[in-house]
Amino acid sequence: MTPLHDQGFGFEADFIADLRCIPMAVRRKLDLAGVKLKLVHWHGLSDTERQRLLAWPDDGTAIAALRTWLLTRSTTLPQGPAGTLEPASGADWQQAETVPEPLRQSLHQLGLELDARRWGQLNELQRFALLKLSHPGHEHRNLPRALEEFQGP
Repeated sequence: MTPLHDQGFGFEADFIADLRCIPMAVRRKLDLAGVKLKLVHWHGLSDTERQRLLAWPDDGTAIAALRTWLLTRSTTLPQGPAGTLEPASGADWQQAETVPEPLRQSLHQLGLELDARRWGQLNELQRFALLKLSHPGHEHRNLPRALEEFQGP
């Protein structure tokens, strides 16, 4: 199985090289760790620290260490400490059986669809990305691009 912890997507290509935005792989780890890291916090980290977060493994022990490191590190940032959330457990993107309704609605608005069989074939990071890109208030610009990328040959 391909590791998910440091994977970047094609639809992120315009910012993944310089890590000016938080990649989906890092955002997933933040959700798993229960850390609310805002973009201003991300920009307060050094390039080396951002690369380190992208490369950070996503097994249970590593995620616990990530939470501790980020909460400690962010206390020294001028933006103030990162917030905390309930660590993701049983989230929609962690469920492979049914396409979540918010995603289904966002895809419908764009004239797109994703059936349950294909949803179940996606890996957890791909499901995470699609759900994040479908959130209300999100411009959905990358949702069609991500879906196309994940559809495969």
